Order: sequence, then C-alpha cells, then structure tokens
Amino acid sequence: MPFSNLPPLLGEALSERGYAAPTPVQAAVLEQEAHGRDLIVSAQTGSGKTVAFGLAMAVDLLGADGYMPSATAPLALIVAPTRELALQVSRELAWLFDRSGARLATCVGGMDASKERRALSRGAQIVVGTPGRLRDHLERGALDLSALCTVVLDEADEMLDMGFREDLEEILDATPSKRRTLLFSATMPAPIAALARRYQHDALRISTVGENRGHGDISYQAMAVAPADTENAVVNLLRLHEAETAMLFCATRDNVRRLHASLLERGFAAVALSGEHSQNERNQALQALRDRRARVCVATDVAARGIDLPTLSLVVHVEIPRDAETLQHRSGRTGRAGKKGTAVLIVPYPRRKRVESMLRGARIPAEWIAAPTAADIRKADSERLLTALLAPIEFNEDDHALAERLLAERSPRDIAAALVHVHRARLPQPEELLGNEAPHEPRGPRPGFEDSVWFKLNVGRNQNADPRWILPLLCRRGHVGRSDIGAIRITARETLFEVPGAIAARFLDAIRRTADGEDAVEIEQANGPPPSQAARPRHRSGAAPTSAGKPFKHGHGPGKDRGAPRGTRKKGPAPNKPDRAR
Repeated sequence: MPFSNLPPLLGEALSERGYAAPTPVQAAVLEQEAHGRDLIVSAQTGSGKTVAFGLAMAVDLLGADGYMPSATAPLALIVAPTRELALQVSRELAWLFDRSGARLATCVGGMDASKERRALSRGAQIVVGTPGRLRDHLERGALDLSALCTVVLDEADEMLDMGFREDLEEILDATPSKRRTLLFSATMPAPIAALARRYQHDALRISTVGENRGHGDISYQAMAVAPADTENAVVNLLRLHEAETAMLFCATRDNVRRLHASLLERGFAAVALSGEHSQNERNQALQALRDRRARVCVATDVAARGIDLPTLSLVVHVEIPRDAETLQHRSGRTGRAGKKGTAVLIVPYPRRKRVESMLRGARIPAEWIAAPTAADIRKADSERLLTALLAPIEFNEDDHALAERLLAERSPRDIAAALVHVHRARLPQPEELLGNEAPHEPRGPRPGFEDSVWFKLNVGRNQNADPRWILPLLCRRGHVGRSDIGAIRITARETLFEVPGAIAARFLDAIRRTADGEDAVEIEQANGPPPSQAARPRHRSGAAPTSAGKPFKHGHGPGKDRGAPRGTRKKGPAPNKPDRAR
C-alpha cells in the first residue's frame, strides 16, 4: 500500500524523511480492516512501529483537511516504559504531525514537572509519557483524559515486567470507554492477554514477526575468547570496524563504569548510560552521539531501551545477554529502517555451548569468527586511509602553497609517510590477544620442573575445564606466577598440573589458606604424575593468557574465579532491576 492515500500533509512529512513505501507493520495498520479498531501488534524492533501507530492515530485525530483540531484536553495518549523510549516516540511524532499543527507534550521522570503541567494546560492534543509520571499528573488533576480518542501502549510487555501494572490500570480506567486502544507488544504472555481482554474490544491481531526472529538487516557474529581477553577483544572490534556509532552492552553498572573509563583512557570518544546516571546526563550523552562528538556508547540493557541512533552500525555484547529476547533487543539498536548493522557476541570459552544453544533456540544464524588481531586492524586502517586520501578533493590556494613548502623541505615519499604516521598516531592502539597464541609442545622438562610435584583439581572436560581460565585461578589461589605452573593435563573428571618441587610446600600451604570452604573448585596434591595412557594432550602454561586488565565481575565464575566450569557457580547477587521511569 503506498503512502499516497494518506492526508497530503502526512505524505509530505514521510517523503521528507525518505519513506518511499510503508514497512510491513505500517502497511498492516493502514489496511481497511484495521481502521477504527482496537489493535494488538507484534513487530520487530526497528520495524517502524512508532510511525505505524502515528499513522493509525492520524485516522482518528486529523480532520478532513489534514489538520489537527484544537482541543482543551488531549486527544491521544502514548504510554512507554522508559524515559528514553518516550522521548524517542515524542521526536518521531513531532516531525510526523508537524505540518498538521499538532501540539505535543512529553511527561517523563527526571524532567521539570511544572513545565509539563504548563504544556498540558496549553491544550496539547498528543501526550507521550511514562506510566509513573502520567499517573502523577492524573492524580494532581493536571492530566484530563476525558476527551481521548486513542490510547497507545508501546512495549506493553516491558511495562508489565517493570511493575507498572497498577499505573497502567489507573490511567486506562480514567479514559472514555469508547476510546481506541492500540497495544504494541513484542511478546504475548498471559498478563498481556489479560490486559487486552479487560481494556480492548474486538481487537485485531497483527503480527509481522517472522519465523526467523533474527533481524534481517543485522549480521550476527560470535567470537570465543579467553575470559581475560574480553576487554582487549572489545578494543580490537572497535578499531577493526571504526563504526560511525557503536554500542557496547554490559550487564551491570559497575562494568559500564569500568569499561567506559578504560576506553576513555585508550583515546576513544565514548559515553556511558546506566541507571546511576541522571536524566540530564543521559540526554547529554545521547546528544553527544547524535552530534558525532562521541562514537561509542557503553550501556546496560535498561538504560539503552528505546534508544534510536540513525548512525549506529555496530552492537557488541560485551557480556552475554541473559536470554534470546535480550539478545534481539540489544542487537535491534542497529539494522533499523533498512540500514545494515553488525551485532557481535564476545563469548568466554567456557560459555560457548550456552551461547550456541541460545542462538539455535532464537533461530539466529551467527557466524563464529576469530577475534581481530593487531595485524587485521593495521590492514583495515591502511585500506581506509588509502580510500580517504585517494578520494576527490577540491584544493584551495593555501593548500597548494603549503604543499610547495613541504616539497621544498622533504621528498614526496617522506611527506606521504609522515601523513600516514600522523593518521595512525590519532588512533587508539590495537591490543594483542594472548588467547590467540598458538600452543606449543616443549621438548623435555622445562628448567626448574625436573623434580616437579603434581596437584589436581576436581574439574575436567565434563565441566568445561580449560587452561585459559584454570591458569589465572591457580596463580591467584597459590600465590604464584604463571611461569611457576608447568604442564596441565585435563581428563574427563579432573585436571592435573605440576609445580616445581622447590615451591611445592609453599604452594600447598597457600591453597589451603585461600580455601574458604565454599569454593566449588577444589585443589589438592595428587599421588603422582598421571599415567600417560590417561592423559589428554599436554598444555603448557606458557600458551595460556595472562590477565589483561580487571576482570568483568558478572557471570564469569564462582566468587572471583573467572571462566568457571558448568555447575560450579555460586549464586551471585540479583541482577540490576530496571529504573522506574516516574
């Protein structure tokens, strides 16, 4: 269905924004059978659903001439779960209805409530807000819902998950019974179905979510890394892609704060978004991204909900999402409105099977790739620099005069090399990923291990034992360096390793003192070296990575042991609860 059958003023606004034809969800709400009816709509993130319910509302709100009639009370109400999503919806509807003369009011937590009340008193026809703030205005008498024609619940499932049921019910109970209710929800759990039965009448069900739940314009990639290499892998991904805007997702506020500080220290233009930031700080961070003053955003899931950045082309899951829905919501920040995007999962080695299972369950085809190396990044930098330097440029007289002075002092070859040097000096340096080092098999005992003592751990291949996380654990528990750990042999149910005889007693004493009685990984002295027929291929500690930077604290093992085996994790603190937008 083309946009030509819409009121001319709306058609002009859409054309200016580059909309040549409606997206599937926009076409569905404009079908004849959807006119005037309550709707339950499921659509992918980034599918144009904000414009979709804007077009659906236009049928009820605009007059025959395409203009919005004056009103003393709101005609349309849009309720969104978070500040960021409400502000994004308000911006979208502002340009869509700009020519029609509509007045919008946005009511969200963290903003000046007195200014919002003044905007409501001036006769805003469309009100966008979060449940808590809208309820406050309703109870204070500043929000009059008696004239409403249309109510939109955007991301209704998220609002219920965040505990806004009572707020929503109070708001909906204050609206006219003959209003039109449009419910947009990515999923349809039982609470959403109950809400629809109570507040909708003969609702039309619309779903544009296909069997392939991964977004069609997003390329999914996954890379397995040593847990200690996570931060370096993030740095190298940013440097390899050099995306105009990139978003990095962490699980906790602490990890957002730490990664953000680390990126700033390395020279990246980065901002942070988490529940600890005020609304003003969030607005400034988002504006910096839109103004291109910043190119990287480090965020938690809750803080990033509802954010739409047109230039965002790279999403990095620094920490594994808790489920497939979170994976898709995070990734859906890119690949929007027909643009291509890339989503990369950084997967610690011990958690690869879990991620593979999540991807299979979500029917998301992800390509497993190797972490980018410094050589990969230098090659990509060279190609980008050549493209930039060979692009057509208009020179002025000052440019030519300076070029003549340079040629008088240096050869063309030296000038070109200096230009390359200056370009590279401005870029953050790539990191060496120690987990990419190839293991080697030393010949004969290493010096100092001629008279070694063997110890064992109560985890093996069945528990995802891997030298990459075992070595840091042994060093920390035994108060030794990585060079003090010799061969590591992994069997099905246990792991054996050797230490020099000269420090064996000290090592044994240290592991006894560091054991707290609750640690799931137990270390004790073995009766001797493993029999050769039971041994796995020999791993040397020299092939395992050292710890690079501070470890991420969320989801990597029991207590402080990163990269823990299956079934051995201690129960950690409850995950961050989302901020209530009041």
